[in-house]
Amino acid sequence: MGTHRRPKPPSRARIATLGMAAGAVSLLPTQSQAAPKPTVDEVRKQVEQLYEEVEAPTEEYNGIVEKQKKLQGEVDNAQDRLARKQQEINELREKIGPLAAAQYRSNGIDPSVELFLSSDPDEYLDKAQALGRTSDRQSEALRALQSMQRELVQERADTAKRLKAIQESRAKAAGKKEEIQNKLAKARKLLNSLTAAQRAKMEADQEREDAATGASDAPASYNGPASGRAKAALSFAYAQLGKPYEWGSTGPNSYDCSGLTGAAWRAAGVSLPRTVKQQYDAGRKVAKSDLQPGDIIYWYNDNQHNGMYVGNGKAIHAPRTGKNVEIVPLDSMPFFAASRP
Repeated sequence: MGTHRRPKPPSRARIATLGMAAGAVSLLPTQSQAAPKPTVDEVRKQVEQLYEEVEAPTEEYNGIVEKQKKLQGEVDNAQDRLARKQQEINELREKIGPLAAAQYRSNGIDPSVELFLSSDPDEYLDKAQALGRTSDRQSEALRALQSMQRELVQERADTAKRLKAIQESRAKAAGKKEEIQNKLAKARKLLNSLTAAQRAKMEADQEREDAATGASDAPASYNGPASGRAKAALSFAYAQLGKPYEWGSTGPNSYDCSGLTGAAWRAAGVSLPRTVKQQYDAGRKVAKSDLQPGDIIYWYNDNQHNGMYVGNGKAIHAPRTGKNVEIVPLDSMPFFAASRP
């Protein structure tokens, strides 16, 4: 019989090594498991959420750009005024020069000595009177020059402030633009994660949902009861059905929401401010029960999204990125207010 020895117990170092190995093995399945991909419905909800989040900064961006245009116009006009004033100052300086020279020549001799030396006192008095008039003209010209120079300094200071404001607005606009583009990039990344079949399913689901809610971007002509400018505005808006939404756009090939309402009423001869908030503030408020075709509808709040009432409980609007100008039921979004241009 052979002898049976008890196996030597493993050392502590070996126990630790084995334990680490076992732990590593137990962790391998967990580490190798990738996070589950979102479903088509989840992707669609995330994308729609991102598109909605773009609306508010888009309107802020529109407002900043509008302010920037206004400031630039003021600066251009101010620079024209500065150039004209500088030219006037230069011309006045040229006029003052001969006057000063004449006074210098006349004042070269003491008046009493000049009178004593003059062979004709009457001639001297005539010259003295003329010299007095010359001095008066020079004083008047000098006062005018001083006043113009003060105005020039103030105008330059005001222009410098406007130029600084333009630089600040450009930086702010760039920040909003980056915020918008980042959200849209996230949306594109989510959409690109889908297969062609999944994208087709998502589009089909959207079409079914639009049909169920009564939304349509199919070409149509306005034939409702509106008249005058309201009819002209709605006729223009209907002609844009099917054109894509594009943030910051006022047409003619694409629109954002306030870009469409502004373009429609502009076609009717009415100038509206650029943004949703500005259009809300400028319009005469009307109750939902008093709505007329052509009135501007505001959904959610007074600065996020708007469209135009077309009658029969429907509205036309430029919805969001990824969709086209469409007609929707008035209550497809939370109604906030309405205004009449």
